[in-house]
Amino acid sequence: MTAVAQWEEVTRRYRGVTAVDRVSLALEAGQVTALVGHNGAGKTTLIKLLLGLVRPTAGRVRIGGVDPGGRRGAQARRAIGFLPESVAFHGAMTGRELMDFHARLKGRPLRDNAALLARVGIAHAAERRVATYSKGMRQRLGLAQALIGAPRLMLFDEPTSGLDPASRNDVYRTIDALRADGATVLISTHALAEVQDRVDRAAIMHRGRLLAAGTLHELRHRAAVAARIRVRAAAGAADRVLAGLPPEVRCRERDGDVLTLEVDADAKMPTLRRLAAAGAPVADVEVGAAGLQELYDRLIATVEPAV
Repeated sequence: MTAVAQWEEVTRRYRGVTAVDRVSLALEAGQVTALVGHNGAGKTTLIKLLLGLVRPTAGRVRIGGVDPGGRRGAQARRAIGFLPESVAFHGAMTGRELMDFHARLKGRPLRDNAALLARVGIAHAAERRVATYSKGMRQRLGLAQALIGAPRLMLFDEPTSGLDPASRNDVYRTIDALRADGATVLISTHALAEVQDRVDRAAIMHRGRLLAAGTLHELRHRAAVAARIRVRAAAGAADRVLAGLPPEVRCRERDGDVLTLEVDADAKMPTLRRLAAAGAPVADVEVGAAGLQELYDRLIATVEPAV
């Protein structure tokens, strides 16, 4: 795949503080990538570098092969739609006026704006002043302006912060539609559990360093997270089930006839086959996998000193 945007060994320092340290990451067409990390991890600096708002101290940033902070930066930035965490619009403008203003800045026709407002569900408020909008409506307006010109690279910074469940679902439906249309999407977020089933890849930042990047499957392998198997034994058969398992299977919890087992990833399938062959003593089996939050915690723990 050809990278739509990438950071190549990028470092950014501010007055002796290293905000981003030798980060290399590529964003591929048609993929949604979650950029995760605590405050101060370097996520916002990476976005600013991609927007051309700051220049790297070392390394290169490219959008379609073009430096967004260089002489052709304006050309590169036209391919970007950006939704900041806290949208700030002039309250005296109406929704329509604000959309027209941003369309002119992007050199795009005004005739498409009504459809964009309808797409995000605030067409009914187009002639109202933005000062009368709720937070959710302002966030939807921010999303509409980010969509002006159908950009092929979308950057979302905490896009669902402060939104109600219905509005959050609307945001993710829009992201799904962008992906289906071949756009590239980067979501910077703290909401790891919310986003884990909605992205193709995750990039984990910590203190300016990129700890890991990949699919959840790849991150589980990288973090060496054990698989969890929940077994419901037939009445009184839990001891027989445990006795029939190989020694590498660890029982982490027992609640009557319900066993929570833990096993290394490469032993998961042999364990499942052993449970299936047990027959009557095993009433049910559920297989769980580590979520993005657990993977994040595990990877952070590998670089944090023990307390």
